[in-house]
Amino acid sequence: MLKVGIAGYGVVGKRRHACVDRHAELELVAVCDRRFDSDGEMPDGIRFYTDYRKLLGEELDVLFVCMTNDIAPEVTMAGLERELHVFCEKPPGRTVEDIRRVIECEKRHPGLKLMYGFNHRYHESVQDALSIVQRGELGRLINLRGVYGKSKLITFNQPDWRTRREIAGGGVLLDQGIHMVDLMRLFAGEFTEVHSIVSNGHWGFDVEDNAYALMRTGEGVVGMLNSSATQWRHRFHLDINLERGSLILGGILSGSKSYGAETLTVVYADPDKDSGDPREQITRYNWDPSWDEEIRVFAGCIVDDTPVGSGSSQDALATMRLVYQIYYADPNWRNTYEIPNPNPAGGE
Repeated sequence: MLKVGIAGYGVVGKRRHACVDRHAELELVAVCDRRFDSDGEMPDGIRFYTDYRKLLGEELDVLFVCMTNDIAPEVTMAGLERELHVFCEKPPGRTVEDIRRVIECEKRHPGLKLMYGFNHRYHESVQDALSIVQRGELGRLINLRGVYGKSKLITFNQPDWRTRREIAGGGVLLDQGIHMVDLMRLFAGEFTEVHSIVSNGHWGFDVEDNAYALMRTGEGVVGMLNSSATQWRHRFHLDINLERGSLILGGILSGSKSYGAETLTVVYADPDKDSGDPREQITRYNWDPSWDEEIRVFAGCIVDDTPVGSGSSQDALATMRLVYQIYYADPNWRNTYEIPNPNPAGGE
């Protein structure tokens, strides 16, 4: 049994607790959260602390980090230095430099596993779409168009730290839109050309409530993205257009149930019968195994001593870099908030 500690015991930390309980090789022994009044023990014997440093004093094998963006990198590195395998929720921090510091720490502990919770990669609809692309059934990828939006920066009684730049580092793009950014990278590879408009004109906080990006890979695949906190009807939608058809990811199963049914539509184009209304096959996904699946993969990497594939620290770095390329590409946003160039080569 791998003994587990959870740093940060809010909504996500409690959800990870449930995942650990369902995994035969994981055992939760302690948690921490600064909202606890004091240290103590739950009726089921799980110990709780107000400070993560006390949690790290437990005999642990694995640490789950479910904390705010400002402290997540610090706790992740503390876990690695304690010789623990670490699973950290997205984003990996407030800045690209945060994840770079974590990677330097990771390099000093090559026997440990570090994985990031880019949960949408593990949704069945995404997995099925990726399999179709990788098999080449519909030909070469041409472009992607994605929208991921909610009606406010703070929804469903979430804490207000998401509106505070000093804690969050960014707004809706970094908090929610990072999933869409990560999926576009997953399907298309790395984007080398980025243009954007970033705005906080509606809610008026010092973090963005809308980000619009137009991007292109070195191979010419174009991606268009809108991450929004003014999407009154919550929406997740990703069009993936290929030479012989399209894949349409619509809706996403989430805790809020507000993004609609999760579906994958496979469109089979027929150039000889170009009526604009081709044959389609729609699959609806009625439950979400993604949270358990990514923990199964993470635990498997530990038990079998295999490298972390999807959701590695390098994935986290590349996705954070692209998020910050979007911020940096808008000169008004870049100058107002002194956004550093995320490209280590120094290019635009």
